Amino acid sequence: MTDFIYLASQSPRRRQLLEQIGVRHELLLAGPEEDAEALEAEQPGELPIHYVERVTRAKLAAARARWQARGLPPAPILCSDTTVALGRRILGKPADAADATRTLTMLAGRTHRVLTAVAVGHGDFEAVAVNVSKVRMEAVDATRIAAYVDSGEPFGKAGAYAIQSAAATWISRIEGSYSAIMGLPLYETAELLRQAGYRFP
Repeated sequence: MTDFIYLASQSPRRRQLLEQIGVRHELLLAGPEEDAEALEAEQPGELPIHYVERVTRAKLAAARARWQARGLPPAPILCSDTTVALGRRILGKPADAADATRTLTMLAGRTHRVLTAVAVGHGDFEAVAVNVSKVRMEAVDATRIAAYVDSGEPFGKAGAYAIQSAAATWISRIEGSYSAIMGLPLYETAELLRQAGYRFP
């Protein structure tokens, strides 16, 4: 049994969610020699659910190699990835303001899926779980979208928005896990951590 984990993610939201359930964690971030963004490149014709699971597995493999190379003490390693999908189309992190505007305009007035995969590895144990939630974003006019993009909030966020930001006022309905939409499905995370030998307080 262990009383801490490694979190291989720069997301402050994932750190906040782990703190919410009392999981003590240390960051295990990519070094300058690693091309972490390359792991998130899409493959032609890839379905969103296959994409998010593949990327999360790749993140875990990279994190386990990093852990070994740094000679760190053993503990479960947790990785996660979130993507937004409209039908078969993957809406990742926007490249620029124009891309963010395009993405939000597509989502406005429609229901989309948020897919978040979480992977845990520790010793011989390795497992991945995927949460799929549905989010209804009501119609949003171009002025409000422009103001949101100008705020800088869409950048670094799959689907160009964060459920815990001002964009929450556009969301009329969710079906699924709020924490997964934020970036880490807490039910699935806790189950995987228990299986990996993490001792909850």
